[in-house]
Amino acid sequence: MALPNVFTKEVSADIIERIGHLKADSQPKWGTMSVAQMMAHCSVTYEMVYDDIHPKPNFLMKFILKTFVKKVVTNEVPYKHNSSTAPQFIIKETKDFEVEKKRLTDFIIKTQQLGEKHFDGRESHSFGVLNKTEWNNMLYKHLNHHLTQFGV
Repeated sequence: MALPNVFTKEVSADIIERIGHLKADSQPKWGTMSVAQMMAHCSVTYEMVYDDIHPKPNFLMKFILKTFVKKVVTNEVPYKHNSSTAPQFIIKETKDFEVEKKRLTDFIIKTQQLGEKHFDGRESHSFGVLNKTEWNNMLYKHLNHHLTQFGV
């Protein structure tokens, strides 16, 4: 079954509405991140698309990521609870809830406005060129996983 399309206004609005139900003191059903750390964590994916602040993997690491991780990240199978994550996605410092909420929401809106044509055939930071379905699955699945983690 296809995942909801983050490039549509309806799905983006639904995700943003779910984010709107979060509160600064929302507690996770699993894991140890605070809600603000979770939103900062989710924003890392978008930082890798829009901001040049994360180092790109070297040739060997990119080969490993494309060969062994890409399918898990871009398929339609939900992530397992407490799955391991890449080091740049680990958020240890305290984050401001409202700042992270706005930042994540702005990334979602920007992505929807650019649309699937912008992403189709675009190279990802870690996995090489992805088609629009792979981009959608990666973005939606990650957001849905963590919003579900916080009960929204």
